Amino acid sequence: MLAEARVPDPFTPGNPWKPPTAGKDIKDPGSHEMQRVGRYQRQESSQSSSALGLEMKPELVWEDWDLGREFTKTLVLKNVHIRLQKLHVRPPVSKFFSTLVPHTIVISPGTSFSVPISFRPLKRCEYEDSIDFESKDGSSFQVCLRATIPCCALEVPDSVLLPLCAVRNTTYTAFLLKNVSKLQTWFELDYTEPFQLSPEQGVLKPGQECNIMVEFQPQEALVYQQQVDCRFGEEGDEGDKAESCCNVLLQGLAKFPFLQLKSPGTKGEKEQYHPELHFGSVAVGKSLQKHVDIFNPSPVTARFSLLCLSNGLPLQRSEFSCDVTQGEVAPGGSLRATVTYTPAVVDRVSVDYLSLKYRVLENVTQLKMTGSCLGPNVSLSSSVVDFGCVEEGGAVVQTLELLNSSHVEALFQWDLDCSGNSVFSFQPASGAVRPHSRTTLRAVYRPRQTIAHHRRVACLILHREPLFLDLIGTCHSELHQPAVLKPEHLVLYKLHWYRRHDPADTPSAMLQNQDASMDHQELLCPAVESLQTPDSAGVVSRDPMQEYYQSCLGCMDPLPSSSTASPPHVSVMPRELLFTHKTSSSVSSSSKSSQFVSITNHTRGKLSLVWTAGDDSPFSVSPSSCDLPPLKSTSFRVTYDPKQLSTLHGAQLECFAYYKDNPPLEERLLCPPWCVTVRVIGHSFQPGKEHFIPNCSLTPCQVAFPTLSVLSYRTVLLQNCGDLPLTFSLDPSSNPALSEYVSVVPTCGFIPPGNHQILTLRTTPTEESPKMRLSWPIQLNAANHTEDLNVVLWVDKVQTWSFSPLEEKTYTLKPTFTFWSMQTTGCNKSQLTLVVVGTGSKGFIEAEKAVLDVGEALVGSYRSIQVPLVNNSPCTVSFCLSVQQTLLDEELSYDPETEPNALKLDCAMGTIASRSKMLLRSTVRPNRRAQYLWTISYQTLNASGLASSPLQAVCEVRAKGVFPTLRVIDVCSGGSVGRLSKGHLWKLFSLDRLNELMLSNPCPAELTHRTPIRHSVSSSPSIFTNAMLDFNFSATPLNSEPSVFGLMFHNPGSIPVDWAFLFPEDQQIELEYWAETGEFSSTEMYQMKVQNNKLFSITPRSGTLLPGQQRVVSFTYSHLFAGMDRFPVVFKLSYGREILVNFQGVTVERDRPFLHFASKRHVFTSVTIGDCTPPKQVYKIHNRGAVPVHYTVGTAVLLQLQEDNFNHPVLCCLNPEGQVRPGETAMLGWIFSPLEAKMYHVDIPIHVEDGDSTLVKFEGCGLDSPTLISKVPSHCNDMKASEPCVQRGPFPGQVVFLSEDSVSLGDIPVCSQSSKILFLTNVSHTDIVHYSWELQSNKQAVEIHPERGTLCPGESAPCVLTFTSTDYPAVYQLDIICQVFQEAALTRYYDALQHLEEEKKRQRDEFTVTDKIIKGSYGVLIDKEPVAAPVRKGPPLRKYKTLPPICASAACETVGAICTKITRAEKRAQREKGNVWRCPEPPLPALLHLGVTARSHGLLEYRAHFPDQSSDFRCLQSVNPQQPESTSLHAGRGAQRKGPDRDVTMRILASLLRRILDEPPFSQSLISMESKPITYQPRKPGPSLSPSSLPSSSSSYPAPQAQLLSSGTQGEEDQLSPVDGEGTPHHEHVPADVSEEVLLNTLQNLIMEAVGGELVLTAHPRMIMLPPVSTRTRRTPNAVAEEEKEDFIK
Repeated sequence: MLAEARVPDPFTPGNPWKPPTAGKDIKDPGSHEMQRVGRYQRQESSQSSSALGLEMKPELVWEDWDLGREFTKTLVLKNVHIRLQKLHVRPPVSKFFSTLVPHTIVISPGTSFSVPISFRPLKRCEYEDSIDFESKDGSSFQVCLRATIPCCALEVPDSVLLPLCAVRNTTYTAFLLKNVSKLQTWFELDYTEPFQLSPEQGVLKPGQECNIMVEFQPQEALVYQQQVDCRFGEEGDEGDKAESCCNVLLQGLAKFPFLQLKSPGTKGEKEQYHPELHFGSVAVGKSLQKHVDIFNPSPVTARFSLLCLSNGLPLQRSEFSCDVTQGEVAPGGSLRATVTYTPAVVDRVSVDYLSLKYRVLENVTQLKMTGSCLGPNVSLSSSVVDFGCVEEGGAVVQTLELLNSSHVEALFQWDLDCSGNSVFSFQPASGAVRPHSRTTLRAVYRPRQTIAHHRRVACLILHREPLFLDLIGTCHSELHQPAVLKPEHLVLYKLHWYRRHDPADTPSAMLQNQDASMDHQELLCPAVESLQTPDSAGVVSRDPMQEYYQSCLGCMDPLPSSSTASPPHVSVMPRELLFTHKTSSSVSSSSKSSQFVSITNHTRGKLSLVWTAGDDSPFSVSPSSCDLPPLKSTSFRVTYDPKQLSTLHGAQLECFAYYKDNPPLEERLLCPPWCVTVRVIGHSFQPGKEHFIPNCSLTPCQVAFPTLSVLSYRTVLLQNCGDLPLTFSLDPSSNPALSEYVSVVPTCGFIPPGNHQILTLRTTPTEESPKMRLSWPIQLNAANHTEDLNVVLWVDKVQTWSFSPLEEKTYTLKPTFTFWSMQTTGCNKSQLTLVVVGTGSKGFIEAEKAVLDVGEALVGSYRSIQVPLVNNSPCTVSFCLSVQQTLLDEELSYDPETEPNALKLDCAMGTIASRSKMLLRSTVRPNRRAQYLWTISYQTLNASGLASSPLQAVCEVRAKGVFPTLRVIDVCSGGSVGRLSKGHLWKLFSLDRLNELMLSNPCPAELTHRTPIRHSVSSSPSIFTNAMLDFNFSATPLNSEPSVFGLMFHNPGSIPVDWAFLFPEDQQIELEYWAETGEFSSTEMYQMKVQNNKLFSITPRSGTLLPGQQRVVSFTYSHLFAGMDRFPVVFKLSYGREILVNFQGVTVERDRPFLHFASKRHVFTSVTIGDCTPPKQVYKIHNRGAVPVHYTVGTAVLLQLQEDNFNHPVLCCLNPEGQVRPGETAMLGWIFSPLEAKMYHVDIPIHVEDGDSTLVKFEGCGLDSPTLISKVPSHCNDMKASEPCVQRGPFPGQVVFLSEDSVSLGDIPVCSQSSKILFLTNVSHTDIVHYSWELQSNKQAVEIHPERGTLCPGESAPCVLTFTSTDYPAVYQLDIICQVFQEAALTRYYDALQHLEEEKKRQRDEFTVTDKIIKGSYGVLIDKEPVAAPVRKGPPLRKYKTLPPICASAACETVGAICTKITRAEKRAQREKGNVWRCPEPPLPALLHLGVTARSHGLLEYRAHFPDQSSDFRCLQSVNPQQPESTSLHAGRGAQRKGPDRDVTMRILASLLRRILDEPPFSQSLISMESKPITYQPRKPGPSLSPSSLPSSSSSYPAPQAQLLSSGTQGEEDQLSPVDGEGTPHHEHVPADVSEEVLLNTLQNLIMEAVGGELVLTAHPRMIMLPPVSTRTRRTPNAVAEEEKEDFIK
């Protein structure tokens, strides 16, 4: 293109082109417009234009012209439209341009019209004008007319195309600029970005050329077209305005670069757009490399930078690294980079992104890198090492294995001093366990003190939580042999304390719903433990790291998280000591260095402290042992005395603390000792001497904690790589900012050569944590050598968004996120658009179970429960919960507003994700004994935390608050009281009252101490209960066998019950000697006498009963001192009732008459007023002395009562005086005949001859109607026994059981018999027993068959009890004793008797001849030897002497005479020298008591009040043994023989009949007799009895009963007996007594066979079809026998 210079001329108004403005920003939208305008201008200058459907040139230019001439050019208008064009022409306005066309022209479609235009110049200058054309609709256009003059000209290309360029990259090209004029021309180029031209200006001589270099540096991916203005003119005219301009179109194409990250060998579209690099599991501390390819598929060269995203964060170091950080990739080329993964935190999944950035900020490709850190998995082969019992000075070695089941090598270290400063040690103490291998460790126990040792040692594992091992052992010596500590003691000890872990609420507050602090806690529980509140689980379970920190720091833990752990029982401060040995020249005794440590006893028991002394250790502790009172502290001196200069020392001193007297908390519970340790290090380098240069490594040197506000732990390995020992210490004061948030254990220590130390760091990053990398210097070898441990703490910022939809629909939001760098000043802000989509829906939650039954929970205790809440809705639900409490017991009165809620939710607000479940943890703590119902409701919450829905019920929770309860279900006795009945024992110990108290609610005062503790400094402790009762141990003569009572306690509840009988000494706090006053009251002196002499003893004193379990507690009363003994004992149920039991017992002097009354109040059985035959009742009195007692009942009161009741004998004593033999019981007969329906009270004295009188209160209740007898309260009826009917469990040593301990026959008529079958069972598997019933005292009313027998092991035998009531109504309360002997004991007794007889015979027949001469003394059965004859020489004749007599008897005159001549000392010497034989004592039988109760009524009364039962009894006519027997046959059944004769006859006949039935001929004869006619005819009965023929009775009442019996019997016989023609009745049935006897024996035999296994009562019955009678009668006996044989075979 040729450009010429011209004068400036204005542009036409319609021209849209305008020159670009220099220096404008490339991002200005005008650049795009300039590119378009530049393109339009170039088209205008080179092509025709069209307007109004006409095509013409845009301008006419006259170039070569001269003055004075006319120059004409033609403008051609061509109509390219389909319509006719009519135009109005406006000629040029100047006189220099003219035309001769008409004012209106018409141009047809497709035709042209030429307009000639003439130019007449007048002077040498440029001219410019225009000609206008206007259509009929007003539209117009114009054509420029211009005349130019010659000027400078440059030749430039029309356009320049630059090479393809990447965004923010640079490409270069050049074009030629040539001066084609004959003038020296200057030029200046005007351009804008992204183009740069060089040179920008210059001067060209005529014909000169210049290369213009174009630089293209695009910032965006666009097609760039830009005109460069080239202004030029004649040299020397730069300042003039007469300059020219030309344009060059620069064209360039910019594209974004594009790079791809590919893993070698991966294919797929997902890998192209979302590349990932998976490293899998890598061992901690190891590295794994993988490759990634950077591929450039774009047509431009791409420059990049490769960086991990986490490396850009401050204080963060990525676990991924790449060897390529920047570079460029040619089009279509690739570059391979290596990525290395080095994990540092075990079990953490690392995710990072490798960011591939280009020059363009928006183009970022990320490679996701994932990897997991695999750590060691170490376990111990055993959690407890039991060394057993070791003699003092000995050693025991046990082995255990350390197993590593992972692919990673495990480094371990025992937190134990194995250099001799501990009784325990390991070999090796540290080391490494290879992957999938095991290491055998040798544990050594070398005790030095005779105590039980227990230490819980931590095995530190690098990158893992520590493992714990319990080491136990016991040291014995000849003088001291403590209890042997066993593994089960550890388990019981933990369970014991866990079970007693309870919050500090007073018992009164627990029942009165008021919170307060407890005054006391358990005996040995730490005092500070009362300030802890257990979590929902009941016991806070510490993780291994927390337990390790607790063991290392104890009470000195600075972090708040330590408060959640249980406080230690024993603590030591400080836990670490650093010694710097300073000496001038040599080591001397005066150069010792000492420091002090303090040990605190946090328990309420007295402790003994024992330090372990190391062999040849430079560290020592004094004193080495001492006692520490409860809640006190003591100090010890730790001395460092090195024996060699320039050495390093370290040790871990241990101290064992154990209870001085192990408390009897529970059987089998042995409290293990506690161990506290103190770390000590020291050196003996002299001042100025250079210390050892350490050679160690710290791995890792930087520890980064996670960016979460949670408790975190990290481990660091400090390795001693040198050949010399190494000591280290961390001074917290060196970096207070770091030590405030980070704690390290241990902070000092000693590392032998080649060993290592594992350091553990703990912290909880918070907002206040320092946001920088902090260094903690580790001082090595007590010198200026340090190793820095870098710690990084960081907490992320969390932004919370809330979404609160108003309706159920989908919401979409596009927020803009703006971010910028705060480290770079003036950094541009960047924006990121997010798309947030949320869907509104209705949410709801529900419980898996609508009703959750917790069961029974101890009142005041905590029980953790979990309520599963389920969100089945499609959205996440935020909710708040509320609990409404209801007590279901109707008898309870409470105020719902003030009643504390017993159900506490751990989290009242929460959020459950959609289609998920959450466990709602709650704590149930009942405040009273009641049935609780809690209704849990919820409300949904919006984003602001406000409720958005009404309350909706989720579920119901039910629970029952209970107290520990016990119940006495059985009682037995032995020793001096072995023959007392169970009913009597039940009254002596007031067991009904005891059961009532144990099953009732405790009062607040009883819960002052929830568990048995020592709480009083007095020997007579205070009583906190109003529940009192007496345990009456009866009375026994002096020096008699102790009285033993056994109570069987049963736990009827569903919770374990801890119980204890507390003597006064058990409640007294042990005081120091200086605190004792030395003065005791008479009560204290008496209680000390009882306790020291063990007059009352209980075995066991305490225990635990699980639900449904039962246990026998034995109470023993020793009769050592005469008189009455009273002793208060507290019966305590832990967390339950506290009952004061007064033990009472009487020891009677052997010559004193004494009657013992079980109770001084007796209640008669209620009697109906107007009863003509009131029953005879009995009151028992017991002679518990050693001499007979004559008693007299005071009848004056009875006579006065009779006078007061119209001379009616309301109460009459049948035997007001009598005599009771020693050890026996007298029955006082009474007849209570009330006159009114009221309660009678009479105090009647009972006098004892030569003894004391006792006033007994008798009570009786008169009733209007006999139907009220069963409804009478128990206090009005003494017949109702509360003792159990069936024994539920065995007593110690019991081998035989009765199926029923008591038989109640209820209401029966007089003169009737009742039978009951009982079973005796031998539960022993080895012993044979013999039993015998004692029926002498009750022979008239009770018969038991058989009376004696033998039971093999496991055998049961039935015994038939037959009770016969007398002919007068009475109330029966009988006690029948069954003696049980073991055959083994009887065999030994009989063998001893036989051996005694043989010995007697041997002593009688044998004699001994000796040659010794005894002078001046007498012997037993010794004859003088004869005097030897003088003529005899040799040894004298020997004497002979018989053995002493078997026993000394007063009836033996000879022995008695000899014994009187021997002194007491000589007799003692003979007894010790000789073999004295004593008569063996027979074995004592075991006694079983059977109680029989009944009440007999008269016949008229019985039939009137018990009509339904009257037919169940067959009444006899008379059972009075004193009545004479009638020999008349007319006596009928009532005159049949009774007593032993009939029994003998019955037994003989029964035996004969059984033998006959067993005979085969007899069976065959029965078959043959079937076809024979009946020849038996019953005899004629005699005449019926008349009332006048009945024998008379001594009582005034039985006469009408006999008449009724006679008439009733006669009427029945008349109905059953047919009458012949003569009027004589004929009996067709066997007599009733014989039928009853046969039926009874049959049933008894069946039962015996069933018990013996011969008969199966539950077998399915078999039906046998018999042939017709006619057929059977024709068969022969042989045929019948053959058929029966075939049936038997079938």
